[in-house]
Amino acid sequence: MSHMDKIVFPDNVSFIINKLNTHGFEAFIVGGCVRDSILGRTPNDWDITTNALPQHIKSIFEKTYDTGIRHGTVSVAVDGENIEVTTYRIDGGYSDHRRPDSVKFTSNLKEDLARRDFTINAIAYHPEEGLVDYFEGLKDLESGVIRAVGDAEQRFHEDALRMLRTIRFSAQLGFNIERATFDAIARSAGLIKNISSERIRDEINKILISQNPMYFDYLYETGLLHHIIPELTVCYQTRQNNPYHVYNVAGHIMHTVNSVKNTSILRWTMLLHDIGKPSQMTTDDKGIDHFYGHQEVSAELADVILNRLRFDKDSIRESENNG
Repeated sequence: MSHMDKIVFPDNVSFIINKLNTHGFEAFIVGGCVRDSILGRTPNDWDITTNALPQHIKSIFEKTYDTGIRHGTVSVAVDGENIEVTTYRIDGGYSDHRRPDSVKFTSNLKEDLARRDFTINAIAYHPEEGLVDYFEGLKDLESGVIRAVGDAEQRFHEDALRMLRTIRFSAQLGFNIERATFDAIARSAGLIKNISSERIRDEINKILISQNPMYFDYLYETGLLHHIIPELTVCYQTRQNNPYHVYNVAGHIMHTVNSVKNTSILRWTMLLHDIGKPSQMTTDDKGIDHFYGHQEVSAELADVILNRLRFDKDSIRESENNG
């Protein structure tokens, strides 16, 4: 079976593409829906990119919504579902390290794909023209690699959330992070302070509930963790010379995370249940480490961290009860 055989459009997506083509415009599905289809996963949503300007899209389709009109995105309603259709664009500067200050529409698909985050998300597809893959995203999908499009450091300076998305995709897909992309995160880690607590929380949550929660370690290795949950960084540096432990504190924490059911509450509970150990470590005259009173300290720190990441009160209460 070829990669193209794996991509089966919903009827409403086909309808939109065909209608744009009939009116003389290019139209491709793009991004995550292409990536997931190639991997044999069911796409969560379908995005279409086109050289039609927003006003053209609005004139062609009967029911549309200006969901992101400033950035060229119009939602087209077909069969009770909204499909986002976005005009090819080139992004301007990113003064807030999150969203472009301005966009310029273009008629060139390659210029649009060049602004995207990762090669595996920069593949477009049309049922007659096939895959359009200027940045070897298919090769990276087959090799299991997360690689930034173009200059990785520039991609992360444009949108600092992409650093967390790199690790999140690697955890969800079980992919390696390409070395230049990994190193660019390490050099740019401080930029994560420009991202809201809610967005940071959501990305970390996706890492934790993935099939590969141990990839959370990448947050420490890149330096991101220092800016997000600094209380956890010292756990990676705290030994446990104790007959009941074979890992340092962070190693023990991550193995407990990996051992519980992948629900948000359980995995956050395990992530934070021993976070108070470093401050409570003592060593007896036999060289054995102890952590007396760490449970109370861990509970206090967990409350601080969960509030910092803007968890709702019910989730905080449930996490405390599980702990």
